[in-house]
Amino acid sequence: MTVPVGLSTSSVYPGGAEATFALAAELGYDGVEVMVWSEKATQDARILEGLARRYDQPVLAIHAPTLLLTRSVFGVDPWDKVDRSIELARAVGAPNVVLHPPFFWQTRYARSFVRGVDRREAITGMHLCVENMFTWRPRNAHSSRDFQAYSPTWDPVGQGYRSVTLDISHAATSGSDALAMTRSLGPTLRHLHLTDGVPGFLDDHLLPGQGTQDCAGVLTYLAATGFEERGGQVVVEVNTRSMSASQRREGLASALAFAREHLEGEGRTQDVHVPVPTRKRYHRS
Repeated sequence: MTVPVGLSTSSVYPGGAEATFALAAELGYDGVEVMVWSEKATQDARILEGLARRYDQPVLAIHAPTLLLTRSVFGVDPWDKVDRSIELARAVGAPNVVLHPPFFWQTRYARSFVRGVDRREAITGMHLCVENMFTWRPRNAHSSRDFQAYSPTWDPVGQGYRSVTLDISHAATSGSDALAMTRSLGPTLRHLHLTDGVPGFLDDHLLPGQGTQDCAGVLTYLAATGFEERGGQVVVEVNTRSMSASQRREGLASALAFAREHLEGEGRTQDVHVPVPTRKRYHRS
């Protein structure tokens, strides 16, 4: 048994769910995280089960539609969104639901969020993995202002959650150290979004190795501290929208090799090639 390394449907966007399952199978991933959004296939358990069978790629997690872009998916009530995501995860056999903390204007939802997540985990047996987010910052690089967009906070450390998702790009955007957060979260860290980033106002979701976070250190630390035994999952969640099909395939193959090299230490360093970022502002001199 090894830590499964999955592929998020968001990593193949604007391709859809089937394109993700097909590419995950082609590249040798262990499963798929489905981000629920307007595409019908991401909302329908029968379609997802069919894709999982066809491509031999289990659904590892369901990402609840708690983003601004998915505010009308699964209704508008935030707890209904969470409950329907739990039902979908159950139906497809996924042990985890990933969700974001409430936006600051969702005051009633925010007041009951920590307690409501805890109660649902206890009742359903589903792991509700609350994801780290970040403050919103102006585009002026010299500005010191920021805006707390999430309530009770963007940072899951110390909030009492049983299950957490650590997104390395979000850690970079918030100016945090992903490895330090990993250590602080301890056994509550159940789900990792493997990506990279740099400090600033953009949530970049770079390939691991393209940013400034210690992605290798995070994976090595998890492998040495019982992540596998706790049922932990690693999911590659990167932004490939500006890539050609061949660049996307190369990048996602490299991310998978990167994950397995640092989780399992199999010495396949020849397979770990970090492509040059396609976005010019990240080109290194």
